[in-house]
Amino acid sequence: MKILAIGELLWDIMGDKAYIGGAPFNLASHASQLGMESYLVSAVGNDFLGKGIASCLESHNINSEFVNVVDYPTGAVNVTLGDNGIPTYTIHENVAWDNLSLSEAQFSSLLNKEWDVVCFGSLAQRNLSNFNLLKNILEKINCKHIFFDINLRQNYYSFEVLDYLLHRSSIVKINDEEALFLNRYLFDCDGTLKDFANRAMNKYNLNIMCITKGKDGAEIYHNNHIYDISGVKIKVADTVGAGDSFCAGFLKAFLSGQSLQSAGGFAVQIAGFVASKDGATPRYSEELITYINKACNK
Repeated sequence: MKILAIGELLWDIMGDKAYIGGAPFNLASHASQLGMESYLVSAVGNDFLGKGIASCLESHNINSEFVNVVDYPTGAVNVTLGDNGIPTYTIHENVAWDNLSLSEAQFSSLLNKEWDVVCFGSLAQRNLSNFNLLKNILEKINCKHIFFDINLRQNYYSFEVLDYLLHRSSIVKINDEEALFLNRYLFDCDGTLKDFANRAMNKYNLNIMCITKGKDGAEIYHNNHIYDISGVKIKVADTVGAGDSFCAGFLKAFLSGQSLQSAGGFAVQIAGFVASKDGATPRYSEELITYINKACNK
């Protein structure tokens, strides 16, 4: 399975600790741990923080063919955790991942590969040049599935960008708070999660929508059917990266041929493990690896 993640690559600053992060990186890292071949399109600066990322990509087994060094500072985000482990983010602007680019050779190499899924979020599209690059990729790439993790942050989104990306996507992941917000923002009406899912899937001709609900699990929508996925009981350390690991877990199971019910349950187990640990990309325990191998029939 070959996965391409596009977007931000940065350092999450949490207290006196720094963790490599960014939703596309997190997704690619978890996909790699799950046995997928992971690539990332992003950028870092020619600075101390940027130099530290190269070895991190290698240690996380993420192919860096499409990660470039640019003349902007490497991205950093200040993360503050609430009492329940829910993070708030201070995201700095005009950094390396705001300025993505691919050389002609890189773009040709990207198009010559056959991808199982290409993944992206809304945050990196706050820069018009990034959005144009993503559009160019989506119009030409050879892939089976287009996966959009909406991932709203601060005010870094617009109706036009969300509308375009939803039209281009086949699978969408969103959390429950974002879904209720977009019910008003996109459709100018209130309603339930089901109301939003039905409106969005009909308007944008989506194949699958995953709505995560934190400790309460998730709902997966497909062909007018709702798959209710139960949550797992854990002691939360922090929830940074839990949604990204859900995405990777769902894609791994779905692409392995599991039912949507089983794929959702698998994704919730992966996300629960991540939320129980510090940082967005903890190494999997032997117990979790055994569960993964059994669930994915390795």
